[in-house]
Amino acid sequence: MNLEFADALSIAAAVRGGQFSAVEVTQAALTRIANLDEQLNCFTTVITETALADAARIDREIAQGNSPGLLAGVPFAVKNLFDIAGVTTLAGAKINAENSPATQDATAVANLKQAGAVLVGALNMDEYAYGFVTENFHYGVTHNPHDLHRLAGGSSGGSAAAVAAGLVPFTLGSDTNGSVRVPAALCGVFGLKPTYGRLSRAGVTLFSSSFDHIGSFARSVQDIATVFDVLQGEDEGDRICTKRPPQLCSPQLHQDISHLRIAIADDYFIQGAAPEALAAVQTVAAALGVTEYITIPEAQRARAAAFVITASEGANLHLDQLKSRPQDFDPATRDRFLAGALIPSSWYLQAQRFRQWYRDRVREVFQNVDIILAPTTPISAPLIGQQTMILDGAEILVRPHLGLFTQPLSFIGLPVLSVPIQRPDALPLGVQLIAAPYNEALILQVAAFLESQGVISAPIVNLNQNSA
Repeated sequence: MNLEFADALSIAAAVRGGQFSAVEVTQAALTRIANLDEQLNCFTTVITETALADAARIDREIAQGNSPGLLAGVPFAVKNLFDIAGVTTLAGAKINAENSPATQDATAVANLKQAGAVLVGALNMDEYAYGFVTENFHYGVTHNPHDLHRLAGGSSGGSAAAVAAGLVPFTLGSDTNGSVRVPAALCGVFGLKPTYGRLSRAGVTLFSSSFDHIGSFARSVQDIATVFDVLQGEDEGDRICTKRPPQLCSPQLHQDISHLRIAIADDYFIQGAAPEALAAVQTVAAALGVTEYITIPEAQRARAAAFVITASEGANLHLDQLKSRPQDFDPATRDRFLAGALIPSSWYLQAQRFRQWYRDRVREVFQNVDIILAPTTPISAPLIGQQTMILDGAEILVRPHLGLFTQPLSFIGLPVLSVPIQRPDALPLGVQLIAAPYNEALILQVAAFLESQGVISAPIVNLNQNSA
């Protein structure tokens, strides 16, 4: 088995079986990061000594005959807004570099370590998770492994690019308005945003509390389902974390999906998409035998309301520093926060009232369908520094509009998986599999079927072919 290209569960099986030690696996990941990350800029911190010490502890557990965990010896990394004991949590911000190191791991990190996974570092992101590009003013831009001149997406760009380039088998990110799904689509990997409140955010720096989710990236459906299973569980450290019992998805992946009602989102979700983005949806629909369309009502208004709420909540979190230290923000982030601080409270309240109305309307839609298909992004990865793009003959800004099709779904916390469509001689695209709340298992079952048919896949990118 080639450690550089193995999936998480294959690595764990090899470690448990003695084919490789956890230290060997971890060192291989650290070497690959050292060799390749200079081109990508995925990592802001690599915790070499801690990772090797954790791996050695796993090897001792195995030698003593103890169970090392489901993800034994599997290297992983997290967006730098997750607390890591002994590391300062940056959340992409210069200001936060002055803070003391975290005293304990975020709940999600602790859960993965308990399952035997080995944390190797923290990953680049947009400042305070406010963006879709990971062109970080302080810590540099993260490059797309498929074309180093192009964006990885954001705000979890480092997380998606690290998986696409095979630096680690899986990573964690966060999704407010699309910050897992957008980079997953642009980098050609799987990106899961679970139901709002399904996973604990304790120890995670928030951007907009009523929107923020944690999510994950991987190169296979089995891996992303397994990571989701490990992360589930009630947590008193996060007041919105659900008290529902865990719903283990990995054992259900290969169940029959012929009974599922699947439709393609029309209206808003086919307007403003480039032809290739719509073609990606049709590729998935054809594999599933889907021809029916369904309308998610008022999606455009939902996106507008999402802008109002996230801008207002984000600005409120950083208001003191916006007043006292405006020069220490990324200028693009600062300007958006300042605009958010000026939003009238009546707008915010009206957006929240509309949110409840919209949630009820979408709940009605899911009485007639189990899974909805939609593009993840309107286009494939733009060039680094590209300010505008042409959609439907109109020139529009890149930064806000990469989330065109993700924001109306985050708005009411629906579970969504972005699945990768690889295209010969072209950049990858993503398709969103959308379900009603707490139906992650259905999404993952459909994805497993598509993967088994070769319709979706996330092979590791060969950077040597993309560095010209």
